[in-house]
Amino acid sequence: MSKESISNLLPLAERLHSTSIRLLRRVRKVDELTGLSPSTLSAMSVLVFGGPCSLGDLARAEQVRAPTMTRIVGELESAGYVKRVASKSDRRVVQIRATPKGIRLLKQGRSRRAQLVAEWLDALSVRDRKKVEEAVTILERVVQAAQ
Repeated sequence: MSKESISNLLPLAERLHSTSIRLLRRVRKVDELTGLSPSTLSAMSVLVFGGPCSLGDLARAEQVRAPTMTRIVGELESAGYVKRVASKSDRRVVQIRATPKGIRLLKQGRSRRAQLVAEWLDALSVRDRKKVEEAVTILERVVQAAQ
């Protein structure tokens, strides 16, 4: 793709970026019901939807330093949302794993956010909802290809 065509796409890219951030900020309002910070919930999301991982891998996934993640995991562990599990093959390796309580918390939060978005979508015409569905399908493909 040429630089000229990229520059022509920048206004659309900026709108998409801005709208995505505003949408996420609005749905995060319902996350306040959990009593956990956005960074703590984000770490939980990695564990619940991505599976157990080491503290270092979790810190990398969340783009924070290990001491920050150590503090976050400590908070989650104290609340009973995660537990540390030693690897069966190498006792020096510790995995952070979501507990059933943590999984419930995240699934309830996801459900509340989805409910809010569904209410917004309900206000749209059937035609506009179909367009949103098509756009989401395309964006899923774009994100998958970028990984």
